[in-house]
Amino acid sequence: MPLQEKKPFISLPLKIVLTSDGINFFIKHKKNLQRFKMADNVEEYGISLDNFSPQSIQRMILVNYISKLELSRAEFVSKRHEIMDCSKLIVYGILYKQLDDAVFKKVISSALIKQWNRTAPKSIIDERTKINESYLEGIITKDPGIIQSVKREILGTLFDQIKLDNNLEADEKAIKLYTLEKYMNNLRPFTWFILTKFRGTQEYFLLVSQIRELLKEYLEKAKIAEYLSLMIMELAINAENANLQGYIKRTYKGTIDPNEVVVNINLRNRILKEIEQLNECIYLSWQVGGSKSGAIGMMNKLNITIYNRESEYRELKQSVENKKILDLKEKSLTDFYRGIPEAEVNTELGLYYLSYLSEACDKVNVRFESLVNQLRNSDLTIIMLKLSF
Repeated sequence: MPLQEKKPFISLPLKIVLTSDGINFFIKHKKNLQRFKMADNVEEYGISLDNFSPQSIQRMILVNYISKLELSRAEFVSKRHEIMDCSKLIVYGILYKQLDDAVFKKVISSALIKQWNRTAPKSIIDERTKINESYLEGIITKDPGIIQSVKREILGTLFDQIKLDNNLEADEKAIKLYTLEKYMNNLRPFTWFILTKFRGTQEYFLLVSQIRELLKEYLEKAKIAEYLSLMIMELAINAENANLQGYIKRTYKGTIDPNEVVVNINLRNRILKEIEQLNECIYLSWQVGGSKSGAIGMMNKLNITIYNRESEYRELKQSVENKKILDLKEKSLTDFYRGIPEAEVNTELGLYYLSYLSEACDKVNVRFESLVNQLRNSDLTIIMLKLSF
């Protein structure tokens, strides 16, 4: 079972920036919004949470309410599991939404709908049709048995294939079966309405076959969530160590050996507390759907950024926006890793995760790009992971 579903709540302080749809929803329901400053010095409207349920975040992603999630910490190891869980639930949320959209397009273009439109020209159904989902949900929940029957007809073959696959361990089989169920549970009511209404017809079975193929495709895409969470955690810990050592050099000017913090836990914790109080932390953000998350084709994008020291991040951001290329050094994450002296950071694990992530993305036609930007004459490093699902 995916990690994000094991706990009812994740304890992790997050700033969540809302889209215009999200802001309108909260205002309409008289929910209080906060106006806060993000690490790039831009003021945004949203909510801040210390504890949250995975389902609530995924639901907000599915209905296009979330634009960005941001986390700021001096250290990451103590929240390793929570950060990885958070990263995975974001990726799963994007995949649930993308599959829902893909299935909906199959339904709209199916022989079922074409036949309906021919016989009921005054009630044509297409992508612009406004559907009262609450009304549809009320209809389909009257007979939950038929929904389960449709699920079995779609998933039965896939379940059998997974259970009979001797190359999979028992826990791997359980994860795959559970992931398929989650994909199905996040399909919109209109899809279920069409499937149940036309169940048993020749066109229905053709549509079921097409949905089954989409599920197989998205089951493979789900692997990216695990690899990406490991990659993010490795990068965050490396950034934490680099930030810690840089702070010691700037503040203590040789009176403390930076290598001593590796073995002296009390000293490390004391200095990390200083870093936190001075707000010289590491920032980790997930941007869902690009800069304009409501735009066509943008909802399938995910940009992850890891950077340190708020003030210099703003300087770098301004350099990028003003195209002061002479102030910047840009390279791929692979080249960046290879350029780090072995004495400073062990890059072997990071390169290992990076290769698996790149390979997994290539296999399922997900575009993956990793970039590292640095200001010249500065130890500020901004790492960006960009995925287009």
